[in-house]
Amino acid sequence: MAKIVYGVSGEGSGHSSRAEVVASYLESQGHDVKIISYDRGYRNLKDRFDVTETEGLHIASFDNKVDLLETFQDNLTRLPQGFEKGRLIRHELFKDFQPDCVITDFEPVSAYFANHYDLPLITIDNQHRLRYMKYDCPSEFIADKEMTKAVIRSMVPRPDVSLVTTFYYGESKNDHTFFFPPILREDVRAITPSTGEHILVYLTSGFETFLEMIGTFPRETFIVYGYDRDETVGNISYKPFSKAGFTKDFASAKAIMATAGFTLLTESLFLKKPYFAMPMKGQFEQEVNGIFLENLNYGKNCREVSREKIASFLYFIPEYQATLETYRTEDCSALFEKLDELLANNCAVAKEFHEKRKSNF
Repeated sequence: MAKIVYGVSGEGSGHSSRAEVVASYLESQGHDVKIISYDRGYRNLKDRFDVTETEGLHIASFDNKVDLLETFQDNLTRLPQGFEKGRLIRHELFKDFQPDCVITDFEPVSAYFANHYDLPLITIDNQHRLRYMKYDCPSEFIADKEMTKAVIRSMVPRPDVSLVTTFYYGESKNDHTFFFPPILREDVRAITPSTGEHILVYLTSGFETFLEMIGTFPRETFIVYGYDRDETVGNISYKPFSKAGFTKDFASAKAIMATAGFTLLTESLFLKKPYFAMPMKGQFEQEVNGIFLENLNYGKNCREVSREKIASFLYFIPEYQATLETYRTEDCSALFEKLDELLANNCAVAKEFHEKRKSNF
């Protein structure tokens, strides 16, 4: 069995929820797994796995837009702690543990140490579809596309194999990238969905104008999470966050309205819920998610919110629901089979990819 260092991005909860599923499977197969993460990823995984804390990228946003200056300044202040934690990781997880390979879910420290110690590097994430998948991109986003590819390349410079989770399937640009359905939390897979009368809205501050707009559709009922309120105003019920309450309302919603983050969007599609996506400005991945969503006719992409676009989405909900009946609701078996192949016999196949990549570099 293999000794594996698994780096997990701590930005948001999507990476850690995916890593929890994968790491649990790896341990069930007898592999020795040590995780590196930070922030929410560290908090979500530390009670279940052997996790070492590192510093990581934090994205600052305001009014549904990435704040580049605040993001830069915030991450700059973390550099001293990052260097100290990096020394600890190098000593304990690489020199002492001596892993056979490294897996990373968009976590750069593990990726850079894999390259430094000449170890096979496997990525499991949704980001690498933006680097290694062919897809049509509107001309207005070409510069953002190239910038995003550069950021991904800087975070994970030279992966040997990329296992990419996606809800849109394009052609691969190479022979070491493989596409799989999204990895979902077990509690989401356990949901028995129904179609109620309400629409679930999940947003944080900065969407006050949007909330005013949905209030002008009196025939619809909206349940809003994310605003830390407990009151009903007209046709809008605000609820404080509760995992059980959110899951119940999620399962019975007839549609979802939220930003275009990969995790909630793909969970909604799995449950066959039409999706009204409001991509965060400056987040190219969210822009692409919204474009893919609308191209597949699973919902509506709304970069600039208007009452007309909301009305259009509400009108076409039955059509989106019909299209979603064809959505692929597969489990993780195909990805796990590929992982088993890569890690068998002391990571023999992963090492073959590694040597091939080195010879071509």
